[in-house]
Amino acid sequence: MKTDNLPENPYILLTPGPLTTTKTVKSVMMRDWCTWDEDYSRIVQRIRNQLVRLATDHNGYTAVLMQGSGTFSVESTIITAVPKTGKLLVLANGAYGRRIAQIAKRASIPLLIHDNGETDPPDLERLEKTLTTETDITHVAVVHCETTTGMLNPVEEIGRIVRSHGKRYIVDAMSSFGGIPMDMHRIGADFVISSANKCIQGVPGFGFVIANRALLAKTRGNAGSLSLDLYDQWETMEHHEGKWRFTSPTHAVRAFAQALEELAEEGGIAARYERYVGNHRRLVRGMKKLGFSPLLDERWQSPIITAFHSPVHPDYTFKEFYRNLKKQGFVIYPGKVTDLDTFRIGNIGDVFSADMEALIQVVERSMYWMEK
Repeated sequence: MKTDNLPENPYILLTPGPLTTTKTVKSVMMRDWCTWDEDYSRIVQRIRNQLVRLATDHNGYTAVLMQGSGTFSVESTIITAVPKTGKLLVLANGAYGRRIAQIAKRASIPLLIHDNGETDPPDLERLEKTLTTETDITHVAVVHCETTTGMLNPVEEIGRIVRSHGKRYIVDAMSSFGGIPMDMHRIGADFVISSANKCIQGVPGFGFVIANRALLAKTRGNAGSLSLDLYDQWETMEHHEGKWRFTSPTHAVRAFAQALEELAEEGGIAARYERYVGNHRRLVRGMKKLGFSPLLDERWQSPIITAFHSPVHPDYTFKEFYRNLKKQGFVIYPGKVTDLDTFRIGNIGDVFSADMEALIQVVERSMYWMEK
């Protein structure tokens, strides 16, 4: 696979997706594909099978691909999995948990929200009490890695409580699937949602859902949307050998197939997790030496993205700091915490410890406010 003619990236994306991809992932998008072609359909089917194997070794699960950003897949899951006669409990501790709640509200799905603030994990005792008293709750949803802060929520402990009460469990693993070891059967998840341009290290264009096959088969007619009907999408892919209902993002799908191969070549999820952890640790160590403080307690911190308190200085602005880093080859993320001034740096993608070392040097050169 020739990559010599591909231009170099002007900067490294240190974001939670889209992220920096390999030249080989980018290069496979140089060919056009027909959505009806048998070769393309075989690629889709292979991807679906690979995703299930990444999610669990147990039988009884299936995968569905859905066009659009990751939120499209989250919405398709919520409106398909939770019937109007059901009730959803959302454990929200950041913007993406609240987005799940917003989706449910728009779809007129009965809803209860546990919002525990953005710097603390969900309250498990409160969850236990609520499921004991609010017996009409049918589904519980949580974000695994809340990229608002980098919080890694305890999905296994949550799942144990949810299953003990006989409820259905939805895990938004958008920015963690493929980068953090997790067996959906072991944690009791019925639906796990992610996107092509996260830890698998593909490009934007579609998301995917790994689901309990028997449960998904019972959701026909639940969705109040044509294009986001997860059941219809699954049924078409299942019975028509990988066919999508509507035009699929062929280039992104082919790039994702290549990214899955590269994940396997790296050593699978465990090896990628170790690389991400190494990136995070090097980042935090270097940033602390420069006087930056991480937002979260380390016990709740994911290796996906790290939030830092912004410098308390009258001359500091994120925009100028961002521009300085970008000029020197690194793009970071603004903060998303509601009431704190923060910025975020991603540790995922085709990024290694040497890149983090280089970033720390660039950050030090870009601390213009210290010179005034």
